Amino acid sequence: MESSNNQNFNKVKATEAILQSDIGIIPSETLRNLLGISRHQAPFDLINSLVMNGILKRLEMGKYIIPSKKPSNFLIANFLYEPSYISFESALNFHGILSQFPFEITSATVKKTKIKEIDGNIYSYSHINKDLFWGYEKKDGFLIALPEKALLDQIYLSINGKRQIDMSEYDLSNIDKKRLDEYVNNIKKGIVKDKIIEILKTNKIL
Repeated sequence: MESSNNQNFNKVKATEAILQSDIGIIPSETLRNLLGISRHQAPFDLINSLVMNGILKRLEMGKYIIPSKKPSNFLIANFLYEPSYISFESALNFHGILSQFPFEITSATVKKTKIKEIDGNIYSYSHINKDLFWGYEKKDGFLIALPEKALLDQIYLSINGKRQIDMSEYDLSNIDKKRLDEYVNNIKKGIVKDKIIEILKTNKIL
């Protein structure tokens, strides 16, 4: 009976700690710290109980969210595959450049290209060169490309045959031409940069 009471007490304390936290996404190590569990302890029963009761939701091995905190899909996208930032169609739509709502939540990463499907949502991660992994900001807790970088990332993928783009579908009024020019200058000299400049000039963006 005492063991059962202790388990119930631990669940209550754990629930309070989770619901009082100000985070919506939790990797296993952070969860251990939040619950005061050392690395030498096996908290599987406690965590499984929290999952079964809807306090936690397991996205994949070692990664959880707190459903009541309602973390955004963009925040979850960052969390599932690191390092990454929201870019391409998702960022272009977010910034009002692309009106069509993308079917996937699209991100840029320096890791290998990957697609994850969780809870009916598709999270796609496209590899970009590490020298191009910049031009993003933190907004509402998640990392997202600035409008100009999202556009350059999209063009970059099109050059590599990974995207097809039609500039006539884009509302470029939110593009800062000065910042775009600075970003283009940041790209290392080479064929990719030359092709990006060619596309921008052909479409009278630069």
